[in-house]
Amino acid sequence: MEITYHEQNGFQIPNLLLPQEPEVHLGKYAELRRQYLKQHRRVLYTNLKTSCRLTEHLAEIEQTAQRMVAQAVAQMAKAEGVTEELKATDPLRWTGLMNNLRHSAEEQVLNDLIYS
Repeated sequence: MEITYHEQNGFQIPNLLLPQEPEVHLGKYAELRRQYLKQHRRVLYTNLKTSCRLTEHLAEIEQTAQRMVAQAVAQMAKAEGVTEELKATDPLRWTGLMNNLRHSAEEQVLNDLIYS
């Protein structure tokens, strides 16, 4: 690898850039994790960024969080008796219960995975 330089105020400054990571659209959980790492775990964030593993880490967090939320919602819905039959007979009640279950599952995932 050849290092190039540019002159600034009579000094030779190396042209150093971080390797470019591919642009990947990450979801809500990945962005929450990125913000948490930036604000509260700066050393880990910097290490992941400089080793070009940040995007990979965030993509893994996104997939894991989505899977955990889906599993938790399914388990809680089964335990609470929120079924397709309820959805057919009382859709508003079903929607409210599912929203509550989803929020509870997301809160659990945020505490266990994103903010840890």
